[in-house]
Amino acid sequence: MKLQNKVILVTGAAQGIGRSVALRLAKEGANVGLADLKKEQLENVAQEIEQLGRKAAICVTDISDRNAVFAAVAHTEKTLGGFDVMINNAGIAAVKPLADVTPEDIDRIFKINVNGVLWGIQAASEKFKERKQKGKIINASSIAGHDGMAILGIYSATKFAVRAITQTAAKEYASAGITVNSYCPGIVGTDMWVEIDNRFSEITGAPKGETYQKMIDSIALGRAQTPDDVAALVSFLCSDDSDYITGQSIITDGGIVYR
Repeated sequence: MKLQNKVILVTGAAQGIGRSVALRLAKEGANVGLADLKKEQLENVAQEIEQLGRKAAICVTDISDRNAVFAAVAHTEKTLGGFDVMINNAGIAAVKPLADVTPEDIDRIFKINVNGVLWGIQAASEKFKERKQKGKIINASSIAGHDGMAILGIYSATKFAVRAITQTAAKEYASAGITVNSYCPGIVGTDMWVEIDNRFSEITGAPKGETYQKMIDSIALGRAQTPDDVAALVSFLCSDDSDYITGQSIITDGGIVYR
């Protein structure tokens, strides 16, 4: 198992991509910190991890709160006896034409999708330095962070920002032996895409499911992405096999955006 006894913290771990990532890492031998606001769902994921023979630490965390993110890192280290990788996975969508975006919309999504990633980078890098060890930080961007998407403009802006922060952090922390990368999923069959499809239906009048299906039809490999597809890339980025990769935002979308 390539992640044997690594300690990894995953934000947004209660469901969707975060849950799949946490379980994949446990299957690879890692002990996993689970951060989210949804305590009951975190407890369910923790049970699944323990059934795989690994340990889990539950952190009920609002990632937009800097102190809470630092506390989650500290709790994970204390409970699981180490700290090796930070995965800033948590995020939300915002589906609105630019003309309708409000200051409140911007504040909410940036606090989670951008600020939350920055607090995770700060907390993890501080902990790695405190422990006098190398480490890995992995952030959630998106294909919307490579190509701006209509009616997803503010969401796209946050994911472009994650790419920028990832590149900058990679340069600033390289001398400390800390690598920083991000993963960029495409059209993943999760609750987030149900929400996006519903909002597109409200805004454009398209029947529910039509926008989602059009996006699926645009994928070269001919199927929707699963959370497990994303987890496979994240697992690689957590492993020693990715030691010479830093500052990259790697697309995993089945063939939609090409770079």
